[in-house]
Amino acid sequence: MPQNWIAVASAEHARRGGEGGFIQVSHGKLAPLKRVAPGDRVAVYAPTVTMGGKEKCQAFVLLGIVRTGEPYQVTISEDFKPFRRDVDWKSKKETPIAPLLETLDFTKGRRNWGYQLRFGLFAISDHDIDAIARAMGVALSDK
Repeated sequence: MPQNWIAVASAEHARRGGEGGFIQVSHGKLAPLKRVAPGDRVAVYAPTVTMGGKEKCQAFVLLGIVRTGEPYQVTISEDFKPFRRDVDWKSKKETPIAPLLETLDFTKGRRNWGYQLRFGLFAISDHDIDAIARAMGVALSDK
């Protein structure tokens, strides 16, 4: 049975992954991506427009299904060789989280719902991934 995940990245970085068909989380670390498996469903949430920037995005920017294969390393520069995992993106419709806050299990009734986002990648319920998918204009399951 597939797992459901939220990956966190700036909108700028998420869009790059959307164009390239991959996710990269936690500054390119391998360990989080090893928890993700082919067939898993992933929503990418962008708290900001740029990494370390002050301009808020606070939206889901990508939604997809992890492809078959393992995480792999790419060379961006001599100092930066991040790990990635390939994803078939089903939606790239930027969708604000605010209207979903009282609907999603991981945010409903929580003042500090954003705390989990600091982990870069965390599991969510079927209910949550389906609610995000509907908000983004796609269906990921037959439920």
